[in-house]
Amino acid sequence: MKASVLQLLREGNGQFISGEKISEQLKCSRTMVWKYIDSLRKEGYDIEAASNKGYRLLKGKDTLSNHELMSRMSELSHFQDVIYQESTESTQMIAQNAANEGAQEGTVVVADQQVSGRGRLGRVWHSPAKTGIWMSMILRPKVDFRKAPQLTLVTAVAAVRAIEHITTLEAEIKWPNDILLNGKKIAGILTEMQADPDQIKAVIIGLGMNVNQSSFPDGIKDIATSLSIEADRTFNRAELITQILKEFEWIYEAYLTKGFSIIKPLWEARSNTIGKMIKARTTQNVIEGFAEGIDEEGVLLLRDKHGEVHKIYSADIDVAKQ
Repeated sequence: MKASVLQLLREGNGQFISGEKISEQLKCSRTMVWKYIDSLRKEGYDIEAASNKGYRLLKGKDTLSNHELMSRMSELSHFQDVIYQESTESTQMIAQNAANEGAQEGTVVVADQQVSGRGRLGRVWHSPAKTGIWMSMILRPKVDFRKAPQLTLVTAVAAVRAIEHITTLEAEIKWPNDILLNGKKIAGILTEMQADPDQIKAVIIGLGMNVNQSSFPDGIKDIATSLSIEADRTFNRAELITQILKEFEWIYEAYLTKGFSIIKPLWEARSNTIGKMIKARTTQNVIEGFAEGIDEEGVLLLRDKHGEVHKIYSADIDVAKQ
């Protein structure tokens, strides 16, 4: 119910909304409305009350909670369920368990802090409290399981578009799962699949994004950055999460109905990999050459110095400095 109160106050755009109107909308007593308002104030929300006027939300607050997120998601059709944890080992772990227990497609897992956040190949992802976006989405797409990696590219496009919308910063995508600003990493994507031998049961897409950090540990300070560092201001993480979901929703629907061909140009337009000399480190070897693009399956095409084109399905990519 607090989510509904927050939604009504936010829709007021700083104007007063009477307690009577809120009670009518929520079908509860004005006393209950006051209790919800009082509870939100205790969480730190700046809500003004005035006689014969009602209540208004004065100032946005960078807070994450189930009701904060749900109050912003009314316009979404695909994402309607949030699992929120103040602190957890990993949102991917929670999402994996929830998917196994039958969680519906469009369930979003969000944490304010991860103590064991991870990226590709089991790498540690620094996920301190009250600074970033640590989230996982549960999807159940009706696609061939071999196409599941394409959803990493779908998510990257959605994340970059959301960053541009909220911050006006122009982020780039480094194939296959990194998002960069000014050459430094601000976000990573981890896509994992639950499948039977012949079909996908669930795809869990994790997104870690550095938002309001002002500094990083010694081991990553030279390669990582945040939206706050690059824009010199802080951002509301719940607003950014909602924008990511909005962007993902329409791009995902387009992908399911029209295939990867509609995603390919959106991804290539934001790539920092295509058209450059790169070094691809696979589990078997290292291949150097020119990144020509991605094919219709989202596989990276690399032409080596002998003219042979290699299909890179999974690798760490180093882009040569221009």
